[in-house]
Amino acid sequence: MRSFRAFTRCRVIVNVRLRAGHNSTMPSRLIPIFPLQVVVFPRTRLPLHIFEERYKEMVGNAIRDESEFGVVLAKEQGIVNAGCTVLVDQVLQMYPDGRMDIITRGQRRFEIVSLDEEKEYLQAQVDFFDDDDAAPTADNVRAEALLHYQDLRQLGVSPAFGEADLADPQLSFQLAQGLPDLDFLSLLLRNRSESGRLKELNQYLTQYIPRRRTIERVKELAPTNGHGGIPKGL
Repeated sequence: MRSFRAFTRCRVIVNVRLRAGHNSTMPSRLIPIFPLQVVVFPRTRLPLHIFEERYKEMVGNAIRDESEFGVVLAKEQGIVNAGCTVLVDQVLQMYPDGRMDIITRGQRRFEIVSLDEEKEYLQAQVDFFDDDDAAPTADNVRAEALLHYQDLRQLGVSPAFGEADLADPQLSFQLAQGLPDLDFLSLLLRNRSESGRLKELNQYLTQYIPRRRTIERVKELAPTNGHGGIPKGL
């Protein structure tokens, strides 16, 4: 179960590659915001351990009202100005002091319009968005991404909870959710084309997987390599 250091007195980081326009079909809405060092995608699961008083209140309200709260990536400079809402999918355990272990599931992507710091926890006025480009992804791009995913599984890179849904029409979110590069995941979250996301994912994994294999190989050989260097041939 993951625990994260959370942030409330934050400023918004305006990221490059965000489009000026969006395809929001709903008016701006005020939602609770949970700044974490994590990126969550629609229809992916995120386990959380809630222990701070302000977030006990926030999550307790979300459970009671069956309502969403937004998860945004927290960085040293502030919070990223796009995120994804989650619903509490399952309460695994409630502790006597109010702490809780929960499983959340990603819902809708959003961009932050403005911040509201009236409550103990952060709130934000947000615009929701989805993909602009509905064109089908080329079969070869999708097939390459699935092959990369199998390589990731063999290397032990997997979702935080459960299995990836390979039938998801936004397959990129399912395949990328176990990756450790939060900046890259944040870029994928904000990309509004499934074809574009899969191409970016394939390009990233073409470099990431060989590096990861080398690291794992070094770990395997390190106990027998008494000189402390990288074994010959790596």
